[in-house]
Formats: sequence, structure tokens, C-alpha cells
Amino acid sequence: MARRVDPERVARKREQIIVEAARLFAAQSYERTSVSDIARGLGISQATIFYYFGTKDELFRAIFERDLPVAQELIARHIHAEKPVPAILDILGELAKDASDPSATGMVVELFRRVHHDPELITIVEQTADVITQGLATLINGGIARGEIDSGLDPIETARWLQAIVDGAYLNARSGYSPVQDIRRTARGYLAPVVGGRTDD
Repeated sequence: MARRVDPERVARKREQIIVEAARLFAAQSYERTSVSDIARGLGISQATIFYYFGTKDELFRAIFERDLPVAQELIARHIHAEKPVPAILDILGELAKDASDPSATGMVVELFRRVHHDPELITIVEQTADVITQGLATLINGGIARGEIDSGLDPIETARWLQAIVDGAYLNARSGYSPVQDIRRTARGYLAPVVGGRTDD
């Protein structure tokens, strides 16, 4: 009789491997981290890792594949908010909440290094970013309609700019310091209607 696979056990083991891999990739870089390093950190064999992930590239991608359902749930939770601006600020806060993690900067740097070598990774990152962009743009449109957001802003470009602010927070992260309040303050000021209209310098 074939052995039955326990989906929950598989999911737990995959997550354990992903967490350890992310920790080492952030600390040592992707190139300097071997599958044996990851296996050693978990006290398992390399064969076990390759059972769950066919290649090291696949394992690296899996770290970011987790972001898509999280982003979808985050946007779904706020997309119908009666007050768009607080919803936007809450989304940005959620996106930036891990920036104070000691490994945050290292992981983002490794993503930028790897994304140019892995078309599948590009697709994963773009899908997640698009979910966030579209969600923020919808809320920005709503805020403009309510007169709570500057009507001179382009919703899509503004959504992308807000995401760039979050990305910048990760690249300049300081261990133990949360940039969430700074990001919220920056976004609130940027979105606010400009008295007399917005002018380009």
C-alpha cells in the first residue's frame, strides 16, 4: 500500500526549509550558501531538501512565492474600505512591518541580484507587485473621488511610488528600528490634496 502524504506535514517541512534558507541567503548571500549549509542548519539531509525543492533556484523562488497569497489577502481585506486613506496607510504598514528584521536588507539585496538570472523569479515578483499596485490604485481612485487624495496624482504611478518607498525602507533597514510610522507619515503627506493644485517644478 502506498504511503499517504500528509499535506500539513509537507507544508510545515517546506516552511522550515524556506525559513532556514532565507536566513542563510540573507546572511551569506545566495552564491555562498550551499544546499548542504541549509541541510546542516536544520539537521536533515540534502536529499530531504531536494525532495521538497528540485533545485536551489526553486528553493530561492519559494521564499517569494509565499508573498503572493499574503498580498492578495492584504488587498482583499482593505479594498472595500469606506475610508481609503487609512486603508492605504494600513497596507503600507503591513508591507513594511518586517523591515526591522535583521535579515531584511540582505534578503532584498539577494532578490535584486537573482532576479536578473531567473525569469521565473521575475514573474513571481511582478505578480505580487501587480496585486499591490492595482489594490492601492483602486483605493487611491476612491480617495480622489471623495476629495481626500490629491486629484493631480495618477493612481497607478502613485501606487508604484508608495511601493518604492516601502522597498527603500527595506534597503535602508536598521535592525530593531521600525520605519512604519515614517512611511505612514510620508504617504499621508504625499496623498493629501494640495491647496491651489499641484505644480511640477
